[in-house]
Amino acid sequence: MEQWSRKLKEGGVTYAYLILYITLSSGQIFFNKWVLSSKEINFPYPVALTLLHMLFSSVFCVILTKVLKIIKVEEGMTSEIYSTSIIPIGAMFALTLWLGNSAYLYISVAFAQMLKAVMPVAVFFLGAAAGLEVLSCKMFLIMSVISLGVIVASYGEVTVSWVGVVYQMGGVVGEALRLIFMEIFIKRKGIRLNSISVMYYVSPCSAFCLFIPWLFLDKPKMDSAGPWNFPPVILLLNCLCTFALNLSVYLVISRTSALTIRVAGVVRDWVVVLFSAVIFSDTKLTGINLVGYGIAIAGVVAYNNHKLKKEASGTNSTENSDATTEERSDDVQVQLVPPNEASKKITDLEQMAALSQEKLNKSQS
Repeated sequence: MEQWSRKLKEGGVTYAYLILYITLSSGQIFFNKWVLSSKEINFPYPVALTLLHMLFSSVFCVILTKVLKIIKVEEGMTSEIYSTSIIPIGAMFALTLWLGNSAYLYISVAFAQMLKAVMPVAVFFLGAAAGLEVLSCKMFLIMSVISLGVIVASYGEVTVSWVGVVYQMGGVVGEALRLIFMEIFIKRKGIRLNSISVMYYVSPCSAFCLFIPWLFLDKPKMDSAGPWNFPPVILLLNCLCTFALNLSVYLVISRTSALTIRVAGVVRDWVVVLFSAVIFSDTKLTGINLVGYGIAIAGVVAYNNHKLKKEASGTNSTENSDATTEERSDDVQVQLVPPNEASKKITDLEQMAALSQEKLNKSQS
């Protein structure tokens, strides 16, 4: 009874973390859209908003890891790894957030989310160019299904702003490059970082990368609009929500698997698409939108399933290789004669040799 109640409690905590992740992830998208496009907030500055997120994350990561010491940051980071690995990842992360938030000024949340479904296509082809992915008929079929779904969903969009589409697709490419850089620069070097550690190292770098375009793009607009009179409470809550989202990712991954977080991501995507039609007036969903997005999501699910099977087979092959190595080393170390028997036989041979020598000496005398 006690064991059953403990499992029930652990399952309840896991589901609570998943619901928290889906809620925060969806809410953050809606929150960013509202802050950037609302006339009441009057903050149409995507670079500035993203810069605030990164500065806030940098400060809070330091507080959690160095001051309160609630979460441990993995060791092993060197200046060489930071300069060759973290800086490219931070730059791509900044580019992804900047362009993704900029898209909300021109297109609806639902349409932006539909365009994001093409992410596996970008990751696959850029990964193939980098030698991380293997071209195959199955993968081409999956990529074709995703692309077809996104095209159909785009065709069903009532109002299309090509500026917003370019921004969103640029964000997709930036995110794909970030994931590839993570694979090349982090995983292949044997460095394991949880989501909080990644934010601890990446956020300051991303903030610096965003500061330069903010000086030339958003700051002149903010100055020309008059005295800065932005609602600090709203912006602070927006930044806090962003950091809470990263913390929820850390909690979910610590209690579940990669499959769970990917399934939760698909659920989140549908929640965003459907609820955005209720929340925002610029979102007009059509039947063609939903059919196209459904096709794209089916392709995304197939892609995730393929990747998970590939990762599982890679893990199994590594374990089998290790087991084979152990078996071979055991074969080398196998002793055909037990140690006690061997020592006994050696002793008998020595005694026989001694008797023979004694007989030989007597015969010679």
